[in-house]
Amino acid sequence: MPEFSLWIAIVTIVVVMGGILTICAYLIYVERKIAAWVQDRIGPNRVGPFGLLQPLADGLKFLLKEDIIPDHVDKLLYLVAPAIAIITALLAFAVVPFGPTNIPAGEPPYEFVIAPGVDIGIVFVFAVTSLTVYAIILGGWSSNNKYSLLGALRSSAQLISYEIPMGMSILGVILLTGSLNLETIIEQQVRHGIWGWNIWYQPLAFLLFLTSVLAECNRLPFDLPEAEQELIGGYHTEYSALKFGMFFLGEYTHVITTSFLLATLFFGGWDFPGVTSVGGLLGIILKLIVFLLKMSSFIVFYMLIRWTLPRFRFDQLMGLAWKVMIPLALLNLVCVMVVKEWDWHPLWLLPVSLLLFVVTAVVAGWWPRPPKRVLTVTRGHERMETAVS
Repeated sequence: MPEFSLWIAIVTIVVVMGGILTICAYLIYVERKIAAWVQDRIGPNRVGPFGLLQPLADGLKFLLKEDIIPDHVDKLLYLVAPAIAIITALLAFAVVPFGPTNIPAGEPPYEFVIAPGVDIGIVFVFAVTSLTVYAIILGGWSSNNKYSLLGALRSSAQLISYEIPMGMSILGVILLTGSLNLETIIEQQVRHGIWGWNIWYQPLAFLLFLTSVLAECNRLPFDLPEAEQELIGGYHTEYSALKFGMFFLGEYTHVITTSFLLATLFFGGWDFPGVTSVGGLLGIILKLIVFLLKMSSFIVFYMLIRWTLPRFRFDQLMGLAWKVMIPLALLNLVCVMVVKEWDWHPLWLLPVSLLLFVVTAVVAGWWPRPPKRVLTVTRGHERMETAVS
């Protein structure tokens, strides 16, 4: 039987990797369509019916474009950086369950996860995804380009800063569940039904995790490492063809992984009223569809946010992480520890989380703003004054 399990694992890896890369290609199509809808445009509609073959054309374009390596780069590190980006993004998906994992006795013994039973699954995800910063730093530094280097420095500061509130935000979920295993976290929520989802007990942690994920994925309004108006293309300015495509796929794969994590940690995974009790092959298919729909909802939310909020300034970006999100994550963790210590019902955390959020919003609204500086520009006999923040 070990030989049979090995073949199952190999087939699962091939299917998941192929599926992720295909989903990434079509997510680009979906994002372009959503952008067109928001801006009252049509979007891609030339290649195939409704433009559905546009991702295939884009993929062929990446493969067939001339692969240029500038003379002024450090060739070894320049080539290693995009490989690290895609490898770490794909490796993190090894422990993320993408379907029902607690198969009842008598059902086909297949678990929808590449590496089942990893007791430190969430730690593994954080450890692997944190390595992405090496790809960005190496890509920016090896490019020997000032814009690339500035983008890499911005990105490293952003990723390291937002990993702290992201990790601290899920400590409350881990304390309530008593496990680092992602499958166990899902089973704990399934056991209590829809009202046992962690979103009811940890709404503030969900908000902190969601915000941190946007920053980790370099999505707007946290896309400062790739700010076109300031840094041309950021850390991948000097990259083209397939190498740029690997950075691109790494980011979109990270979006998929974090969307699965959001559904797993806060929304019960594959759990849904009326679906949990369905058995057999039909039940497995329905649970898989529920999980994919939850994941897709978060991805669409990421794409809509892009056209809703303006980009932060870099000082605002860092201030949000260190002055707001980390203290809030600490307070949330203390509240969870108090509830666990006194053995209160976890639902007490809902009003506490909402109160913390309201108090933070009020304090932020009344907090004194620094005085505006006046920039004076003199041209001949003309003098212009502009207020800058």
